[in-house]
Amino acid sequence: MATQNRAELRTKLRHIEIATTRLANQQMAGQYRSVFKGRGMSFEEVRPYQDGDDVRLIDWNVSARTGQLHIKVFIEERELTVFLLVDASGSTGFGTRRMSRRELIAEVGALLAFSAIKNNDRVGLLIFTDTVQHIVPPAKGRRHVMRVIMDILNFQAPPTAQVPGGLEKALRTLHGITKKNSVAFVLSDFFVRDDAEYEGLRKAMAVARRRHDVVPLVARDPADLELPPVGLLALHDPESGQQLLLDSSRPAAARLFRSWAEAADLRLRGLFKSQGLDHEFIHTDRDYIPALLKLFRRRARRH
Repeated sequence: MATQNRAELRTKLRHIEIATTRLANQQMAGQYRSVFKGRGMSFEEVRPYQDGDDVRLIDWNVSARTGQLHIKVFIEERELTVFLLVDASGSTGFGTRRMSRRELIAEVGALLAFSAIKNNDRVGLLIFTDTVQHIVPPAKGRRHVMRVIMDILNFQAPPTAQVPGGLEKALRTLHGITKKNSVAFVLSDFFVRDDAEYEGLRKAMAVARRRHDVVPLVARDPADLELPPVGLLALHDPESGQQLLLDSSRPAAARLFRSWAEAADLRLRGLFKSQGLDHEFIHTDRDYIPALLKLFRRRARRH
């Protein structure tokens, strides 16, 4: 990698660190911790009994030895393992507004990672294209998170891996590489090419959610709903499976394209709902903080 590219990466990394650390400390403060709770309770100490304490927590051995009622005090096992499943296929490099989907994914991933380490959680990374490309085992600390973010920014998909389709493999890999329950944020555009891929994704999600708390974050650009006026285009109809030739300069063609895109996203939402997964759409042309806060509040109501 050229020196200039390294300098550009360091500059971008620093920008993301400053922006997301501030957000993690301010707007996201308390939200992450209250929503993503620990996995149980652990004993901390005993203390004298007070009126209103749960009698089921009385430690009879200590009480007998001291001649005074004592109860056991437990604390939440706060530490979580957070995995970022990051889509780096060619389609994530697309963007027509403030940033590309890849940049959006990197920023949101950084914010989630900084929120995690602020709460002493461990963060791991899994990057995929049409297959799993890169894995970083979970660890704690700012230096580790900076490495995770740099890996996301620095990753270059091989020319043979520019198509989507690796999400199913990523979910199955996550299920295989860690036996410990984790919160798995899946950052992807979730473009599904056909019914077979959709069914594979559904099955992989069903397997992953048995052990992990899977949270899909769908990256979208305004142009995902817009048919570019470039003349004749050969498009695949996801409903009929037929190839259609459309004149993109005609308003009817643009309306048809939009209806297809909206139907695909509606189907995706239906998939998440059927699996009981908290999810949200994030956009390249909008502030992603309101979307994340909306997700957290909705999740808090459900849990």
